[in-house]
Amino acid sequence: MGEKQIEKKLRIEIGKLNGIAVKLQSQYYTGLPDRMILMPGGRIRFVEIKTTGKKPTPRQKIVHQELRGLGFRVDVIDDEAGLQKFLEELGC
Repeated sequence: MGEKQIEKKLRIEIGKLNGIAVKLQSQYYTGLPDRMILMPGGRIRFVEIKTTGKKPTPRQKIVHQELRGLGFRVDVIDDEAGLQKFLEELGC
């Protein structure tokens, strides 16, 4: 499954849950996850989306660890099953 397909489905499903899937981009701070998921009740999750079988880059791994060190959840999704698991954890 391609990255764009997963990302589109993620955005649609998060919207159905009254959440927002914010695209993260920064020219000054590289390695950020692709999406910041903002959910009702003040819940925040970060999501790195990859093509099936691909892994985060070394820089992305560093940033993911920094975010986890601050207490945030960072999920890497690379297939339909991973997306469904993520959505279930959010309470879908």
